[in-house]
Amino acid sequence: MRHLLALALAVVVVAPALAQDKPAAKTPTAVMTLENGGVITLEFFLADAPKHVENFIKLARAGFYDGQRFHRVEPGFVVQIGDPQSKTLPMGAPGLGTGGPGYTIKAEFNKRPFERGILGMARKDDPDSAGSQFYIMLGAATHLNGQYTAFGRVVSGMDVVDKIKVGDRVKSIKVN
Repeated sequence: MRHLLALALAVVVVAPALAQDKPAAKTPTAVMTLENGGVITLEFFLADAPKHVENFIKLARAGFYDGQRFHRVEPGFVVQIGDPQSKTLPMGAPGLGTGGPGYTIKAEFNKRPFERGILGMARKDDPDSAGSQFYIMLGAATHLNGQYTAFGRVVSGMDVVDKIKVGDRVKSIKVN
C-alpha cells in the first residue's frame, strides 16, 4: 500500500514537470531572394498574428510570391509587394496593386509598433480585407499602429530593402 501511495505521489509531482519540458514553438522564418541577388531574412510574429503568418507561409510555400515585382516604393515609408498581377502587367498599369489571392483574412491588430523593418499586411478600407499584399517599413509610422496587422520583421538584409525600386522582382521566398 505504501508503494502504491509513493507511486501515486511521484506521478502527481513528476508528470507536470515533464509536461513543461515541451520545446517552445519554433519562430518561423523565411528567406526572400531578389532577382538581382539581394537576400532578406524575415522572422514572423506567430503569437501576435497567427492567421497572417499561416497565410503568408502557405502562399510562400506554394510559390505565390515567386516572380512578383515590388509595385510600390514610398521612400522613408514602405516597399510593397503581393499583387500577382505584377508578374505580367507593366509597372504603372491601371489596377496594379489591387490583386490578391482570391480571398481575404480577418485583421489581427496587435501591439507591435510599425517601425523600420516591420512587415505589415496591406488592406483596403475594410480592416478584414487583407490577402497577400504586404509591405516592409522603411521608417516608423505610428499612424498605422493598431490599424494594420504587423506580422513579422526583417532580421537581416535591411540594406537590401533600402535599395528596392519599383519593378524589382522576387526570385523566391523559402520558408524555414
